[in-house]
Amino acid sequence: MAKARTQFVCQNCGTAHSRWVGKCEGCGEWNTVVEEDPMGGIGSGPGKVPKTGRPVALTALSGEIEEAPRIHTGIGELDRATGGGFVRGSAVLIGGDPGIGKSTLLMQAAAALSRRGHRIIYVSGEEAVAQVRLRAQRLQAAETDVLLAAETNVEDILATVGEGKRPDLVIIDSIQTLWSDTAEAAPGTVTQVRTGVQAMIRFAKQTGAAMVLVGHVTKEGQIAGPRVVEHMVDAVLYFEGDRGHHYRILRTVKNRFGPTDEIGVFEMSDKGLREVSNPSELFLGERNAKSPGAAVFAGMEGTRPVLVEVQALVAPTSLGTPRRAVVGWDSARLSMILAVLEAHCGVRLGQHDVYLNVAGGYRISEPAADLAVASALVSSLAGLALPADCVYFGEVSLSGAIRPVAHTAQRLKEAEKLGFSQAVLPAGSADLPKGAGGRWSEIDSLPDLVARIAGSKSALKREDEDV
Repeated sequence: MAKARTQFVCQNCGTAHSRWVGKCEGCGEWNTVVEEDPMGGIGSGPGKVPKTGRPVALTALSGEIEEAPRIHTGIGELDRATGGGFVRGSAVLIGGDPGIGKSTLLMQAAAALSRRGHRIIYVSGEEAVAQVRLRAQRLQAAETDVLLAAETNVEDILATVGEGKRPDLVIIDSIQTLWSDTAEAAPGTVTQVRTGVQAMIRFAKQTGAAMVLVGHVTKEGQIAGPRVVEHMVDAVLYFEGDRGHHYRILRTVKNRFGPTDEIGVFEMSDKGLREVSNPSELFLGERNAKSPGAAVFAGMEGTRPVLVEVQALVAPTSLGTPRRAVVGWDSARLSMILAVLEAHCGVRLGQHDVYLNVAGGYRISEPAADLAVASALVSSLAGLALPADCVYFGEVSLSGAIRPVAHTAQRLKEAEKLGFSQAVLPAGSADLPKGAGGRWSEIDSLPDLVARIAGSKSALKREDEDV
């Protein structure tokens, strides 16, 4: 009988190797190759008889749809990010930088749910019970009935949460500290993380308890461990923020029970996280309306419109290669906007340093900010402040045309609510609100925007000469 060969399989991408290697040849990750027994596969051994499957019932797509039962926390921004609350029997993965406030947010959510009569179990693998109690006292949550445990063994955790009445919500902080007797690897490795997450998700599906898992992040900002973990869970949330600013953003990147790209905004204080119901006022709070190079962008985060200030500084350079510095936006899109301005609008920026910043430490990901960025660049180069009550949004193509973007009505409604009476937007937008003509200017191409700003500068210069 031929001897079965041992396989070494990468736990990150699944590439099989004939021998152990430190770096996977498929994905380039280090220390993710683990020895696996080929006899474990279906029909892999010479004497292995495949198990006969049983047919399952097939159903049609049509039929009654039951809404997923949710647990509302009462924290509006957290419920918004999760799509209306935690779904019973679901698994939610929350990642974020160390010290950003993940444990603080979950402790506040646990306390809020406990006050509503839910049974909450908080399992900490990184802190002792005394440390968790100190945080609860600081957050004024010590009087609640949240049950605490400090444990890292998967089997012990499942035995604890499965004893007695079924919990409504179980919080595991964090998945990198879990270890199981069934996996021969150190805690935090790919095998242990995957095994622990599988066990927790299985418990959530079988009992109907909502499971919240906290995950560490790598230096690139991704959740540490195999990417398969993000596919296994029902929702993935990232808790973002800048230590230089007091606000935090809970961003949804995956949600099987609600919209994605949704955000919840919080403000960090000495008593925990406070909800920010209107983030636009937060990002525009310290705005100087008379300075050149500043344009207000009306953006969308999921279903929420957000107004944020885009700042640009264009200055002559003494270097052979001009500098291009970007904070809060994609540097590749900035290079594209600069190329379009020079090729189609005659705006020469090859001998200027360009600095671009999104105020408040906010990060913009949608291409609708192209028009606001171009306006700020031209305004800074011309030394002319843009109208203080005007917002900008639209996507710029390589030909210089301005392409329409979605959710125009919601962007304009948010701008009007905050006192902005003008808007520069793409021509041909489909969902413009009725009966509000004259509040905006529709433009077809980027040269029209440059001519509009240059025309206002010429008009201002004539007024100064007349005076």
